Amino acid sequence: MIQRSWLFMLVLFAPAFVMAQSQETSMQVHGEFDVKVTPMQADNPSAQAAGLARLSLDKQYHGALQGSGQGEMLAGGDGKQNGAYVAVEKFDGQLDGRHGSFMLVHHALMDGGVPRDWMVQIIPGSGSGELVGISGRLRIEISDGKHEYELDYALPESP
Repeated sequence: MIQRSWLFMLVLFAPAFVMAQSQETSMQVHGEFDVKVTPMQADNPSAQAAGLARLSLDKQYHGALQGSGQGEMLAGGDGKQNGAYVAVEKFDGQLDGRHGSFMLVHHALMDGGVPRDWMVQIIPGSGSGELVGISGRLRIEISDGKHEYELDYALPESP
C-alpha cells in the first residue's frame, strides 16, 4: 500500500516539478566592484567586551551587475591573519538589464592570512522589481587591491 501511495505522488507531482525546473534561466556574470569599508561604533557593551568590529559597507558594482550595495559587517579576530566576518548587504540596481534589488548574506574565515570557506549567497525571497524570484551565489576575488565578482544566478523566466 505504501509503494502505491509513493507511485501516485510521483505521477501526480512529477509534471509540476519538471515545469518548475524548466521555468528558470541560469546565468553567470562577472565584473568589478569598488568598496568602502567604514568602522562603526559598537553600540553594545557585550560586543565591545568581545572585541567585535562593526563596519559599514558601501559598494559600487560595474559590469553586468550595475548598481550599489550597502550593508553592515560584524568581524572578529586580529583583523590581519585570523578571524571571521558575517555581513548582510542590499544590492540595488540592474542585473543584465533587469532593474530591482536583492539581499546578500556573507560569511568567511581568515586562516593564516588566507580567506577560506568564503560564501556569499542571495537571500531567498529578497528580490524585488524585475529581480523577484532570484537565487544564486556570488564569488569574490581580490587581487592586487582589485575586487572582482562572479555571480551565478537563476531567475524565473518572463511569461
